Order: sequence, then C-alpha cells, then structure tokens
Amino acid sequence: MSHRALRVGEAIQQHLAVLLQREINDPRVGMVTVAAVDVSRDLAHAKVYYSVLDENKVKETQEGLKHASGFLRTLLAKKLNIRHVPCLHFVYDDTTLKANRICSLIDQVLHNPSTSA
Repeated sequence: MSHRALRVGEAIQQHLAVLLQREINDPRVGMVTVAAVDVSRDLAHAKVYYSVLDENKVKETQEGLKHASGFLRTLLAKKLNIRHVPCLHFVYDDTTLKANRICSLIDQVLHNPSTSA
C-alpha cells in the first residue's frame, strides 16, 4: 500500500469515528467502532472495518452504514483535503469478539484446571 493511501486511510478513520457518533441519527447504527480503513492504491475505494457493541445487531448496523455511506462521504469531502473521496465499503470486523472469547477460554482453563494428571 502506498504511503499516501495509508495517510488517507488514517484520516478517514479518525474523521469517521467522530462523524458516526455525532452526525448519524439512524437507529440501526448504534455503538460502532472504526477498527481500520484500507484505501485502494488509486484512492477510489476504502474498506472500513468496524465492530459493534452488540453482536446481535451486526446485520442491521451493516444496512444502516450502507445507507449512510453517501452522506458520510459528503461529510468527509468537507473534512479531507483531497480531490476525490473514496467510495466507502463497510466490513464487519469480529476480531475483538474472537479475542474476547479466547481470553474467556484461557481464564476458564486457568481458574478450573483439569484434575487429570
């Protein structure tokens, strides 16, 4: 990935985090965390990896984000100093969920060790 694409991705991530909290009133979009943004080399597309607080609302959050992507892109155009704002493609990131499950399993093993020796 080019240095410019990395910088644009970081800027999009920072601005989106704020915009999602302050500007989106869609009830389908609740507590969303922007985990990362990967911008294509030509700066035409950006994959926005996000996580949600309630894993049962992933599908409706995805729909809300997809619906708001044009609006968010317009708001980003006002914040970023680039000619064309990339198209936003939202991708659910379950890494945090998987990490929490692994930590929980490790805690279970540490606190309830097997008695077979």
